[in-house]
Amino acid sequence: MILNRQSNFSYTCNACGLCCHDKVIALSPYDLMRIARAAEISTRDAIERFTIRRGSILRFDESGACTALDGKRCSVHDGRPLACRLYPLGLERRQRHERFVTLDPARGSLGVFGENGTVEQFLDAQEIAPYCAANQRYHALLPLLRERINALVDFETVEPREFWRRATREALAESGYGPNPIIDALFDADRDRAGCTVEQHLDALRAMAARETDAQVLASAAILLAVSLGYTADEAIG
Repeated sequence: MILNRQSNFSYTCNACGLCCHDKVIALSPYDLMRIARAAEISTRDAIERFTIRRGSILRFDESGACTALDGKRCSVHDGRPLACRLYPLGLERRQRHERFVTLDPARGSLGVFGENGTVEQFLDAQEIAPYCAANQRYHALLPLLRERINALVDFETVEPREFWRRATREALAESGYGPNPIIDALFDADRDRAGCTVEQHLDALRAMAARETDAQVLASAAILLAVSLGYTADEAIG
């Protein structure tokens, strides 16, 4: 079912932990920052402990459980990712537009859907506003990255579709990918400054992008950033 913020929606979580199994959950740079702060570790340690694909996807163990799960409880609950806060809603984004979809509950889930309330009220209760605000600020990096790419690549002589196809394949690879300092910095906010804030992180990323001379590095970083924020790869291409 497709919903907006004014749609009727209510859900009560009863902490059964069943939704914390067998998922694919994309993580934004802000998600990593909040996970690290909740676990009282650095973003680099959070990447190694809780993620795959260079920090962009939450890690699940061989039993199918999220690696942040402690019994039936989330060990980083105060810093749980946006996707976890939204459950059982999914958020779909394209450009500045958003829509919500209802997700099938985990089999045996003790969560209870209700009839009183709205999507907006549910979102407020889950305290998603800081996540949305931070993601909008990271989204503003995409035009900067595209501008830098366009300054480095003559698309009159380079086929744009092939250029972006290679960038997408490299960005979303889970193994066998090449080094990419911007992707590393996207998710490891604390690499140059312990306890880095969002604005300090953005300043560092903007400086790195301005110095980078490899357009493929910039393009792959743009693709992974867009996907981590809940957009399709096309959002990076523009």
